[in-house]
Amino acid sequence: MLTPSANGDSRLSFWLRVREFAVPPSMIDTATARRRVGDWAGACAAAGIDVDLSPRSVARGHGRALMEQVRSDLRQLAPDLLRWHMPRIAPDGLLRPGLTITLARYDAQGHDGPGPVHLVVRTPPAWADAGQRISLALWDETGSEDRARRHPHPRPSRRFRLDLHRHLWDASRAGEFRIRSGADRPSDANGFVLDEELLQHVPHRHGCALGRWAAEAGIVLRAERRRHGSTGSVLVRLGGRHRLVLDTTGTGEAPVVRRADSPGSPRGHVSALPVLPDAATWVPPDLELLRTGSITAERLHPLVAAALAADQGPPPPDASRPREPAAPEEPGQPRLVECRGARHRIGLLDGVLAALDHDPDEVRREELLVALTGTPLPCLRAIDEAHRRPDCLTGVRERLDHGDIAGALAVVEGLLGPGAHLRDGPLRDELEAAAQRRITYGLFRAGLIGAAHGPAYLRPGDVRRSQDHLAHPRHASLR
Repeated sequence: MLTPSANGDSRLSFWLRVREFAVPPSMIDTATARRRVGDWAGACAAAGIDVDLSPRSVARGHGRALMEQVRSDLRQLAPDLLRWHMPRIAPDGLLRPGLTITLARYDAQGHDGPGPVHLVVRTPPAWADAGQRISLALWDETGSEDRARRHPHPRPSRRFRLDLHRHLWDASRAGEFRIRSGADRPSDANGFVLDEELLQHVPHRHGCALGRWAAEAGIVLRAERRRHGSTGSVLVRLGGRHRLVLDTTGTGEAPVVRRADSPGSPRGHVSALPVLPDAATWVPPDLELLRTGSITAERLHPLVAAALAADQGPPPPDASRPREPAAPEEPGQPRLVECRGARHRIGLLDGVLAALDHDPDEVRREELLVALTGTPLPCLRAIDEAHRRPDCLTGVRERLDHGDIAGALAVVEGLLGPGAHLRDGPLRDELEAAAQRRITYGLFRAGLIGAAHGPAYLRPGDVRRSQDHLAHPRHASLR
């Protein structure tokens, strides 16, 4: 197992990459502009969210009163903020696949279903996660929605829920993030009765938001007590294997943390307890990044930055600062190449990457020589390498994986020019694989392909990726 400091560095480095690629500024700007003029559907489209409901269908299926509640929430929905806070998994920081997450619950009068109606968002299974799309829908116990029946986990998750954390998706309540994140608390462990022998076996405990657990457990218990008459205990899940029970008395005494499998716990009792939401279990990564000086507020989502701006200060002198991502070269600027004892330029000419210091006749002769198995000029080798395996390939791949197709193409066009014809190589393979995965996602959305057939549509590395995401040893330390 990694040491605590190594775990911390790994977590921060992971979230730095997520913050760089997962929700690009262009998405935030477009979604915000559309939301502010009341176009919630346009904001969802800009943020990569597929809407599987309409006010008319909601009114027809659940009544006008519930429709008005849903419409009010949709007007406050900041889909880019929701994407910013969605659960993610190692090692690539992609959305946790196969989730159904509740945004709001409605106990509507006149609703003839067996339980409340949920406004939910869903992530596709790992084999159909191209574009990192999210879907927005309604769900109730009848499970009558066609797409819900095709989803691997259509029922809302108890662990991953945002109906008690509206500040993570509701623009009108985003300012609550400062208090709910624990940014106003100097310590994460005050007021707890902790079994140190227990906690030393809990991995990555430095990332636990212990200082907020009692208050957040109270929010969960009040919500569940109204529905199920819940007791004063909640289950805390730390990764896939470690479970704790947080006992609260409600009398002002310090809460007690104990192991879920401690002696005396009735069989089946722990699994029936309300679950502390994942968003309340861990210190938010943005707060950690700010406090360690790993990121500045300008690189955060504007609504998050506004809530945490007062918490930003100079980094501590001994802070471990993960390496800042390298700034990309300015698009279209010529680059220098050592070519036969001289420094030559390669850059864009008429929309195509070209050797600027060689005349066209010389270039044609050299290309003919290469076709006859000769050795090309260093300038032509550099151009060929840029087409096949450019230095920006990692950034292009990460943008494609996170669904930022426009950003990936902008990087490629800035390097090779809009008129370039891609040559065989890793760059072309990545772009073609991204297009094929988008087709797979479309088939999944249309119900033309099921989970049993999904992996056959993946490129070779994706089968490993879809399996390794959930089993990755760093998984528990990152969410």
